[in-house]
Amino acid sequence: MSQPYFLTGALGCIGAWVVKQLVERGDQPVVYDLGDDRQRLDAIVDPEDMERVRFVQGDITDGDQVREALSDSGARRIVHLAGLQVPTCRADPVLGSRVNVLGTLNVFEAARACEVERVVYASSAAVYGRLGDRDSVDESAPCEPETHYGVFKRANEGNAQVYFADHGLSSVGLRPLTVYGVGRDFGLTSDPTRAMKAAVVGRPLHIRFGGSTDVIYVADAAAAFIACADRAPAGAHRFNLHGESVSLEHFVGVIRDRLPEEARALVTFDGPEIPIAPNLDGSAVHEAVGGLAVTPLEDGVRDTIQRFQRLRDEGRLSLHDLDD
Repeated sequence: MSQPYFLTGALGCIGAWVVKQLVERGDQPVVYDLGDDRQRLDAIVDPEDMERVRFVQGDITDGDQVREALSDSGARRIVHLAGLQVPTCRADPVLGSRVNVLGTLNVFEAARACEVERVVYASSAAVYGRLGDRDSVDESAPCEPETHYGVFKRANEGNAQVYFADHGLSSVGLRPLTVYGVGRDFGLTSDPTRAMKAAVVGRPLHIRFGGSTDVIYVADAAAAFIACADRAPAGAHRFNLHGESVSLEHFVGVIRDRLPEEARALVTFDGPEIPIAPNLDGSAVHEAVGGLAVTPLEDGVRDTIQRFQRLRDEGRLSLHDLDD
């Protein structure tokens, strides 16, 4: 039986894939967003499926608007992905806190008022920081975030715990690190995806970091958010979202191997390592929820490149992130 899901940040990368997967299985996404740029959705969601998406324009920092939209949606499950990323939070911490922290509090307040079953929200591996020489972390590791973004995400996790303790509102915060796939077009860790897109249109792109990182295909990340919304156990949980821990040399090699020979040299990399432990232990969410999709890196990269090629051939490939 079809049911509504209340989504924030659904015009972003992971959000667009959540929409895609929900409509393909017959459910109705209710998309709450201040913006109206649907280019990420248009790139991956079929037009006939898009007709089943309900769009509600509103500001995540306005608690009354959030509560009214959630109540009108009839949704019992929330996937909260709205937020500003590292560069924006660094440039304007006050704005970052309004959107990332106050906005999340508004979602939880609305969920409590509307007696929602569960909130699943985007946390981040940025809550950890470097953690010395440790290259692998599970959820018991100390959190020493080194960015405003990471601090804001850690605050959301703490607030989620209080909402369960005080009001019995269950939640899951998922902590990915480097997400890749069509729609990933902003922030440092978008560089591998942007490099694939650039190579498809014959442009060079230099990935600005090196070392190793934990990468996950966006379709798998979206599926994990939905699975947690559907069947996570009661409580206030925080789970790592692990894909594969790989060196940038290996990642770039996989990309090059799936490009035409003349385009392989267009993808280069060099730079500092991302200051977050590169190997997330993701076993906890698999044990708690189970049945999560795991796409091998080679398959995810091939699918991403093929999607970019198809969009290029159809004249629908947005290059806004390459022209900045």
